[in-house]
Amino acid sequence: MSIERTVLAFAGAMILISLGLAHFVAPGWLWLTAFVGLNLFQSAFTGFCPLAKVLKKLGLKPGCAFAR
Repeated sequence: MSIERTVLAFAGAMILISLGLAHFVAPGWLWLTAFVGLNLFQSAFTGFCPLAKVLKKLGLKPGCAFAR
């Protein structure tokens, strides 16, 4: 799996997990959803994604997120 696909999968999972926690545990978990959304928004404009840097150091290869 490429870095881009991993970032998308991780962001989607974090959003779903935080929404579940907000529904079943406490509404304060929505701040995690907001943080993930803001990070995705800023990375669209700046090209900087902290998770992508970590994944690159772990050995994942970059690739086009939507190519087959």
